[in-house]
Amino acid sequence: MPALFFRYKINQCGAQEMGRETVLYNSLVDIVGEEFVSNEPEDLYLYSCDGGTTEPRGVDYVVLPRTVEEVQKIVILANKEKIPLTPMGGGLTLNGLVIPVHGGIVMDMKRMDRIIEVNESSRYVVLEAGVSQGALLSYLKKHHPDLQHSLPEAPSIATVVGNILIRGHGSLSQCGDHSNMLNGIEVVLPTGEICPVGSCSASPHWFSKGPLPDLTGLFIGWFGTTGIVTKASLRLYPRPAKRDMVLFVTQNPDLIPELVSRLVQTRMADNIGMMEQEKPEYMKGYQFTGVIISGDTEEEMDYKRSVLARVPETCGDSENRVTLLGEVPPSSKERFLEEPPFAAVAADFRKGGGFQYCGIMMPVEKVPEAWRRGIAIAHDNGMLFQCANQVMSAGHEVMFGFNYSFNRADEEDAERARKAMADTNKLGLELGGIPWKADLQAQKQIVEKMDPRTRALMQKVKTLLDPNGIMNPGNWED
Repeated sequence: MPALFFRYKINQCGAQEMGRETVLYNSLVDIVGEEFVSNEPEDLYLYSCDGGTTEPRGVDYVVLPRTVEEVQKIVILANKEKIPLTPMGGGLTLNGLVIPVHGGIVMDMKRMDRIIEVNESSRYVVLEAGVSQGALLSYLKKHHPDLQHSLPEAPSIATVVGNILIRGHGSLSQCGDHSNMLNGIEVVLPTGEICPVGSCSASPHWFSKGPLPDLTGLFIGWFGTTGIVTKASLRLYPRPAKRDMVLFVTQNPDLIPELVSRLVQTRMADNIGMMEQEKPEYMKGYQFTGVIISGDTEEEMDYKRSVLARVPETCGDSENRVTLLGEVPPSSKERFLEEPPFAAVAADFRKGGGFQYCGIMMPVEKVPEAWRRGIAIAHDNGMLFQCANQVMSAGHEVMFGFNYSFNRADEEDAERARKAMADTNKLGLELGGIPWKADLQAQKQIVEKMDPRTRALMQKVKTLLDPNGIMNPGNWED
């Protein structure tokens, strides 16, 4: 029950602490209004956990600002009171990244949901931090049907800015991850200053990060420890009239690097994904590589299909072949072509509804070993193997996703999923990869492996930007 997870400070510190909490609560109410602040246990509980294996952690206040000025005032208050502050988008990372490690305030950004500008000529959108993927998709289809953005494999309530800041990827992954599509941001620094970054800092137009020094890197991948992004500009792309899926099948993971290389060289793909699962039984032992293609005419689509159809001729040998699946099952095509694509591809859903995955960014040549050792890790932890992987940035890297379903009501089952996560994060680092959306345990593994000079630089940046250490403390700490 929630009471098990939260700190009732009146029992620890008496009336003086209770008085301080009352002042803090009233100060937050003065900023955003009583309707958008809560310290009620039932509300706090919802923000103490996510859908993954992270155990609940205490939250003291939840606040939902509407404007950048309100965000600024909250940050200034948190600095004055030395209270931790954690920004939250959709809350869907599954790795506890927006659950405070040391309590304090969760700043839910969902009310900041304006789409400010769409520039059709330079193809970009400027939006606030609470705009969801579904809202942007619907807005573009209605008002700018010739434009699209790269959609992640996530529920529609996932925020656009949140996905950028965790280096998320999506339906146009051959163009790179979403941070590569960023033109600029507006950020509230941990000391309260509002700072534009990118072309918007020197121009009325949000069209590019360069040729200025790229300061967006101070906020991407930092999990809210260096500032709160309130606006962002994201690149948009022409929306094609037609989309289709071409599917290849292999029975040997060793063929994957060569297959990926050949597919990328065709320059026909919008997105390339690979998967294997042990249920249903007929899929066990097969690797499926799906290529999403698009075009404006059927002639263009036929040409792309014909180019891709020649790829198996250049891969493998008589014993280890790449097979082009002549007809993609309608259910598979629908799942991968829908917007957004269906994310939870794991077939081994457990009673209790828990789902967790461990994404590792790695070089493509490491995929076969990750595949084989991933099977062993899943079986060692009493689970079926299931992976869903995405080729990124024209083949320069692969997001290898190890998926684990578990029963949220069964602590032993949840602990097996945590153990599998830790094992796969360790495997990724051993292979020279980097865990993506790293939870606290994975962050520690990364930091321990990191060059000490890099660790020191990260701490200097955090200390310089956040001298009072209020921003999502506990993350990326040495």
